[in-house]
Amino acid sequence: QVQLVESGGGLVQPGGSLRLSCAASGTIYSINAMGWYRQAPGNERELVARVPRGGSPVYADSVKGRFTISRDNAKNTVYLQMNSLKPEDTAVYYCNAELKRSRYDGYLGYWGQGTQVTVSS
Repeated sequence: QVQLVESGGGLVQPGGSLRLSCAASGTIYSINAMGWYRQAPGNERELVARVPRGGSPVYADSVKGRFTISRDNAKNTVYLQMNSLKPEDTAVYYCNAELKRSRYDGYLGYWGQGTQVTVSS
């Protein structure tokens, strides 16, 4: 079994900062890309940022220059540092990991349960 557990969401004022964390645990052989997605009420889930193992991160245009994604491969953990937050960043943020559970498996995508981020004064 594989679990992705997110933490760090909450309520913050516009212009503030939050740091999200997501740790993958369980039977994991290898993790390729890890990333963050978000979904606001009435909207589809969208990519926020994604970083392949050993590769360069990719960001949504709406968060470039404000958000930074990083990962600690030894801990199977991905982080999202969010600065200069805006009300339009309000959403449930989901962690995603593309991983294989054994050397014989292909890479599959796994999701965390989501963490609420609310930007409001």
